[in-house]
Order: sequence, then C-alpha cells, then structure tokens
Amino acid sequence: MAPEVHAERVRFLLNVLWFIFGGGFLLAIGYGIAAVICFILIITIPFGIAAGRLALYSMWPFGRTVVSRPGAGVGSGLANILWVVLFGWWIALAHLTAGIALCITIIGIPFGIANFKLVPVAFWPLGREIVDAD
Repeated sequence: MAPEVHAERVRFLLNVLWFIFGGGFLLAIGYGIAAVICFILIITIPFGIAAGRLALYSMWPFGRTVVSRPGAGVGSGLANILWVVLFGWWIALAHLTAGIALCITIIGIPFGIANFKLVPVAFWPLGREIVDAD
C-alpha cells in the first residue's frame, strides 16, 4: 500500500473519531449557531463567515491547516482586534484547556493536537483560510 493512501486512511479515521468522540460535532454546532446569529445581526456578517469557517474546520480538522490570506487588508486586522476582545480570547482559551486535558491520556493526544490547531484560528480568524495540508 502506498504511503499516501495509508496517510489518507489514517486522516479519515482520525476525523471520524474526532467528529464522534473528540467534540467535532458539538464544536461545529456551536460555531454554526454563532454564525447564524452573526448573519442575522447583519453588521456582524464578517464574524459569521469566520464562525462558519471555524465550524467546518472544527468538524474535520485532520489533513487540513490554516494559512494567512495574502490579500487580507487593514479591515480584517481591525475586525480581528474586535473579535479578540469580544470572543477570541475565551474561545482560544477553551481550545487550549481542552487540548491540555485531552493530552493527559495517550488516546486523547491526537484530539488534543486538533484542539491546539484550532487555537490560532479561533483567536485571530479573519484574514486566514483553511487549506489541505498536502
């Protein structure tokens, strides 16, 4: 079996286990509800887009990564500052705490790492995009 096929199968298995047992389903629902609320409030639509991106990423994190979007301007930086003050710091802290708690057990280490991957994008989500790790 080719190493690429093996790696793809392991990522799929980890994503399924994450979705069911690691909190991926609950995180996706939480971020999805936040996105809908932000869309309803109209002025917070950029935050809704970021929350939707977080919902998709938190549902299926293995095999994907977050990169900075080169075209993001000053507006996304200012909105990120507002995000950090209102939401980002406690969401990032929650992912950090969950990651530490999950890393206590050997079985939970991959799920803890997935939570650590969510910390930077939960803290500073605008001006970033989620891409395949390959």
